[in-house]
Amino acid sequence: MSFDLQKIFESKRALRRNLAARPIAEKLAMLDAMRERELAIRGRAVHSASGVLREEPAPYRTGGRGKK
Repeated sequence: MSFDLQKIFESKRALRRNLAARPIAEKLAMLDAMRERELAIRGRAVHSASGVLREEPAPYRTGGRGKK
């Protein structure tokens, strides 16, 4: 397997152009699907009866080693 950086960069540009050209509704549906997969991987997926995905906020550390 060879790593042709020009070919990799062109492939990434083509993918970005393809994604940018998609309708906003399709982009939002893709975002919802990615969020559901991410939550399932974390084991914290919570769904309400309405079918709307509800995500719990990430825990943040507020104490400890901060700037002095």
